[in-house]
Amino acid sequence: VFISEFLMSISSVMPRFHIPCCSIWTHYLMPFIYHVIIGFLSTVSRTWIGTVVSIIWNWTGGWFSWTRQSDAMLRNIEKQILSCLKTAYKRFYVDIGSVVGQSDKIWTISLNEESPKTPLVLLHGMGAGLALWCPNLDSFAATRPVYAIDLLGFGRSSRPKFASDAQKAEAQWVESVEEWRREVNLGQFILLGHSLGGYIATAYAMKYPERVRHLVLADPWGFAERPPNAYEKAQLPLWVRVIGSALQPLNPLWAVRAAGPAGKWLVSKTRPDISRKYLNYVPDAERVIPEYIYQCNSQTPSGESAFHTLMTGFGWAKNPMVRRVNELDPALPITVLYGSRSWVDNSSGQVLVEQRGPTNTYVQVINGAGHHVYLDKPELFNKFVLEACTRADEHDPRPALKAAPAEPGTETPALPPGGEAPSNTVAITNKASASSDTTAHTS
Repeated sequence: VFISEFLMSISSVMPRFHIPCCSIWTHYLMPFIYHVIIGFLSTVSRTWIGTVVSIIWNWTGGWFSWTRQSDAMLRNIEKQILSCLKTAYKRFYVDIGSVVGQSDKIWTISLNEESPKTPLVLLHGMGAGLALWCPNLDSFAATRPVYAIDLLGFGRSSRPKFASDAQKAEAQWVESVEEWRREVNLGQFILLGHSLGGYIATAYAMKYPERVRHLVLADPWGFAERPPNAYEKAQLPLWVRVIGSALQPLNPLWAVRAAGPAGKWLVSKTRPDISRKYLNYVPDAERVIPEYIYQCNSQTPSGESAFHTLMTGFGWAKNPMVRRVNELDPALPITVLYGSRSWVDNSSGQVLVEQRGPTNTYVQVINGAGHHVYLDKPELFNKFVLEACTRADEHDPRPALKAAPAEPGTETPALPPGGEAPSNTVAITNKASASSDTTAHTS
């Protein structure tokens, strides 16, 4: 960083003297030196720096043990957030077996399971958890069953070690969702994913198109190709690019864990806008929401590491979805919702329309919304999602796939929404008027 700032200071001063070599320095030598520095840091960071950081982190782990996350605190803070819901809900673990680890479990919340309408399943983004859907759940559950899960590796779900290969990690996430669906006994459903959840939802729809009645993508990550010289086009200062290159080997939220007892404070100060947007829903949101995000991300960064495996640079996927649009079932209806102020490249929506046609592809940009489109403009977001759900209820363009096929080794097809709960789930039922949770083992 010191070298980069020194070079920048020289480049800003030298043109004042009108030396003939300034043009050569600015246009040839500076870019060359920059690329040498970036190449050196990239090479070194992938070798001994990563090892040193790992050793230091493991060595200080015991020292910072008193700052580690608490499962009880995460459970209680989630319950406090969900207390704002008016709709009765159940919370339970779903045992999906050895998809990634030895015995993986996915934490789930369900609402209005008795409704005969097509169920809606929600997948959150990177570093989030199911409780952050609280501004949307009541609206969605007014007309249909709704299920929200903590993705494997996040929130209260199991945190196994994912594969270090991007394609394998993606496949593991897809299989975790499919095993969850199998255990919950859903046939067809509407699949809604935000950010990373949108990427996983799309990958799932590619492999299991017969299960997805309608795919809804909320500001999805990982669709666009990484542009060449992305950082130069963004006109980022040289020192920012140098630091960014040096930090690439680290997980995106490493600073939250490295901050120890200051992690919650760091979350609240870096993104105070998120907490403020929950004030209309969650009492004491400016304390509760940072605590929830901190507790979700102060644990073993299993899902975060898998996300790091999927990405290249900051903000792009190694295997972007735009390359694989043709793998989506042409008959699958897709709704894409972007925020007008989001950092996500929304040109992928147009690519979807051009390659799939406008009949089954709906793209909507929500004015004034950023990346957290479900939170920035919840009323509009809920409206567009419910419109997509209505289309899914009224018409399935794939009549041959209306009846979901029976599971291998079974005599009957999967139970419809609202059927009996699976035998290996532990349910925690919470009525809106209840003061405490009740634990019940379902049969």
